[in-house]
Order: sequence, then C-alpha cells, then structure tokens
Amino acid sequence: MRFAPPNPLRIADRASGLNSLSVRSHNERLVLSLLLQNEATTRLEIGEKTGLSAQTISVIVRSLEQEGLVVRGEAQKGRVGPPTTPLMLNSEGAYSVGVSVGYRNTHIVVVDFIGNVQNHRVMPHTSADTFDAPEALAREIHHAIAGLSESRQTRIAGVGLALPTPPIRSGPDHDVLHRYLETELRLPVFVQNDITAAAGGESLFGTARQMQDFLFFYLGARLHGRLVLNHQIYNGNSPLSYDVGVLALERALLPNKTIADRLWGQEPSWPALGPALDAWQQACADSLVQLTQSLLQFIELKTIVLSSFIPAEICATLCTLVQQKIPTIDAIVGRTSAAPKAIGAASLPFSSRFMVH
Repeated sequence: MRFAPPNPLRIADRASGLNSLSVRSHNERLVLSLLLQNEATTRLEIGEKTGLSAQTISVIVRSLEQEGLVVRGEAQKGRVGPPTTPLMLNSEGAYSVGVSVGYRNTHIVVVDFIGNVQNHRVMPHTSADTFDAPEALAREIHHAIAGLSESRQTRIAGVGLALPTPPIRSGPDHDVLHRYLETELRLPVFVQNDITAAAGGESLFGTARQMQDFLFFYLGARLHGRLVLNHQIYNGNSPLSYDVGVLALERALLPNKTIADRLWGQEPSWPALGPALDAWQQACADSLVQLTQSLLQFIELKTIVLSSFIPAEICATLCTLVQQKIPTIDAIVGRTSAAPKAIGAASLPFSSRFMVH
C-alpha cells in the first residue's frame, strides 16, 4: 500500500480479473495477513505457509519495506546454517481510527499498525442509551487524528465504526452516519456490529491472536457472545444478549447513584461494592457457564475469551469461576483496555485493506 502521493494505493479492494497487478496485490495481502496474525515471522516460514517461491517472497518483502509497512528484526543466531532475520510489521507503517457507540459513552481511538493506542477520547452521552450528535463525533475524530504528526496522518488506512444492533435510541441511521462521516472526514469508513468488531479486534490485536477457534464473550451493559471458528466470527440468527452485564449491577446499586455512575468510567478499579458485587459476579459466571455448556454439546472448544471495559481483576475473577465449573475450558481475559469495541473497530480498516479474505 502506498500512502504518499503520487504513488497510488496498490493493496486495496479490487473487483477485477487476476492480472499481474492484482496477483501481486493478493500476494502482498497474504504476507501482511501472516504478519498481522503473528508478532514476527521469517521468509522461510512465509514460504512454508503460503507456497510462494523464495524469489517472489523477496520481491514482496522488499516492496513492503520500501513502503514502510514491514521492518526487519534482529538476526537470530545459534541455529544450523546462516542467521535468520525475522520480519515484522512497522508500527508506524499505518494507522487507523476506531469508534464505538456504547450505552453511556462513545469512544474514539487511534491505533498504530500493531494495535497500540495512540489517542483515546471519550464522548459522554447526554443520557443513557442515546446518541444524537454526529457532528460532534466528527469533531472528536478530527481532534483525535490531530494528535498524530502530519506525516503519520497521511498513513491513516480508514475509520472503523462499531455500532450496536439494533441502533441505539435517538441515534442516526447507520447508513446515514456512515455516509456523513465519509463525507466529513474524507476517509473510507468501515461499519460492523460492535460485538463482532470487538471479537475481531481480539483476534487481530489481543490475546486471541494465535487462536483459530474460541468462544468470545463481551461484557458491557449486557453480556454478548460470538463463536469464532477457523478465524471466522459467527453471531447466530439474532443479536441475543443477556441481562447480567454492568447495567444489571448499576440497577442493584442505584440507591447510591454516585457509586453506580463510577461503573462506566475509566478507573482501573471499582470502589468497594460489597455483597452486590459478589451476587453480580456469580450471576455473570452462571450465565457464562450455561452458555458455554450449551455450545459444548455441539462443538468441541478449549478456550473462551472474556472481553470488557470493566477492571481486569473482575474479569479474572469471572474466568476463575467459569473454570471451576468447566475445568476442561481455558477461560482467559481479553486484552485489557478501556475501549475494546473501539479498538475492534480500528481493526476493520486494516483487515479490509491489508488482509486476504
């Protein structure tokens, strides 16, 4: 992919026959897909996994290095034969913007090519479960992008938009918001369901990076699930959710609204919540166990991944409770973040622009 004019974008979506240019584009995507899914890999490993010749790999790698997308690591010595040099993504090779519209807040993040958050902004909603400010959202995105240097701004691959299904109350139609942001930002905008986006972000940037099959749960205002098989995300025939999320805990704490409001903030830990927290954690764990066991009747899985914006230690406790009930399952906490869905949204431009589908 070429970011700076006058060079055209080469690694891009195409709907044409396999001429020499599109074949090269496909092969470049193939190499970048391997690097996006692995922290580092060698030319030999690329050849083993893709079947491409050593000469073809050399040409592709040289091109990607010239375009600033790939860098070489330190040579690995101590093996039989000459030292091998791993290849990895250049963290500054591309950037992406991710937006997630949630129950209480809208999150905007800017991430680099390996998923590190460079900027994170939060737009509180005027009231719960409402969103009615596309113009304000566009301004916040502009401010987030402005945090990058001018040269890095030219390397933005696009904007990912993670939206709930059904649309949030008082919010604009998804298609309308999509078109408005593309016009206002002059960047390609990619839209996906917010839970599916979070699962994709966990696969690309998080603890599930090396996993082919797993059961993904997102604990937000409610509890949602996705099944990932062979890196493909499945969400069933309806957007089911379960009322054991943070909204249920908020209702239990409503006599103390000050503490209840702190559940939705950016704090690394929650205040002492007493028996209400214990009861809520048990209800969450019971739902996770029930959903997992229902699925295990039909398919063999070894891992569940729990993602959330809530404190990591709470997620770890939930994973422990699940493993106590289902010892054959490895329950792990997703990548710790205050905005998992926004980071998942930021993965959409990278996936669309650089990966083989």
